[in-house]
Amino acid sequence: MTLLHWILPLPAGYRRDDVIAFHSRDGEAVAEQVTPTGLRKGILLQGVPVALDVALTDAAAICRAEIDGAANTGLQAPLHGALLNILGLRIDPLPFAQLAANDTLLAPLVRLNPGLRIVQSASPFEALTWAIIGQQINLPFAIALRRTFILQAGRRHSSGLWCYPEAQDVARLAIEDLTSRKFSRAKAETVLRLAHLVNDGALSLELPPSGDVSAISQALLAVKGIGPWTVNYALLRGYGYADCSLHGDVAIRAALQKLLGEEVKPDMARTEQWLRHYAPHRTMAAAHLWASLHAPEKIVHRPGNK
Repeated sequence: MTLLHWILPLPAGYRRDDVIAFHSRDGEAVAEQVTPTGLRKGILLQGVPVALDVALTDAAAICRAEIDGAANTGLQAPLHGALLNILGLRIDPLPFAQLAANDTLLAPLVRLNPGLRIVQSASPFEALTWAIIGQQINLPFAIALRRTFILQAGRRHSSGLWCYPEAQDVARLAIEDLTSRKFSRAKAETVLRLAHLVNDGALSLELPPSGDVSAISQALLAVKGIGPWTVNYALLRGYGYADCSLHGDVAIRAALQKLLGEEVKPDMARTEQWLRHYAPHRTMAAAHLWASLHAPEKIVHRPGNK
């Protein structure tokens, strides 16, 4: 085993409890372990099982990576990227707070949740598969399916912690491996289709150096079973893209209905138009709308997926 240690400074006002809450959604988690002051997460990086151990203080994240096998210097950059994701450090909340400072509707939400951040999955592939798993089902069922998925496709770190699978691991599964575990056939087909495309090199999930997400967005939309909501969710949770429009999310529309004091949820077209006012910071607008519901994020039916 190879051990790496480093310290990642945290910004002032960092909301540690939000990070802990996001990674503790599954009370029976097999790939995440949390405490009030830190977390431990199993991931696969280039086929190598890694256990990330993070202790959070007021000023810094004290990080330890337990890498199975011999030293591999090529993992340091992806490890750092995974940490930025799972600690919610990709998007600076300040630009949106400044944009919304004089906004009649959103300024009060920002004042209620100063420093709110978007916590992410460790990788784009994890975010995408989680989004597909959660399509059109409630959150507890989605969490249970995710756990089953990890146990079927993931691999165990030498410490016993399970690691969320990479595309090559998922591509080894048969449809029946998933449908026999309560996956709908359509959901299983979409997950496996994505895994095969990524594993075969037909679909790259790497962002270009420019950070432009348009090519990845179009490529994902061309995959049967993946629609606009799934793409936007993956951009948000997988890439930390700052301008995702979640107008297809029922929870966002419910939050907007509450904010506007209306009797009926606004439709997707009106919600999209409303969110457009907050470009290029629509991701943080969505974060504050979710937070305004005073409940964990929900996975619900989203129109628009093929």
